[in-house]
Amino acid sequence: MSPEKAQAYWKENISMIIKLLIVWFVFSFGCGILFINELNAIEISGVKLGYWFAQQGAIYVFVILIFVYVKVMTRIDEKYGVNE
Repeated sequence: MSPEKAQAYWKENISMIIKLLIVWFVFSFGCGILFINELNAIEISGVKLGYWFAQQGAIYVFVILIFVYVKVMTRIDEKYGVNE
């Protein structure tokens, strides 16, 4: 792989990781801490939504983001010809 192609590959990889970390930050910190009062006005099965995000929602979002990372990274690898 040429140095220019390798640099473009890593730039795209790091850009995707930063975007996924921003999404995770919004759900974990934002929904669990910053927007908790607004979310606590909503109840699902007797559990306040803000509490749910603080306790479990951020973990679920993280697991979903792992699968998103795998899918997008597979596409990026195929695009640059470094797939297995």
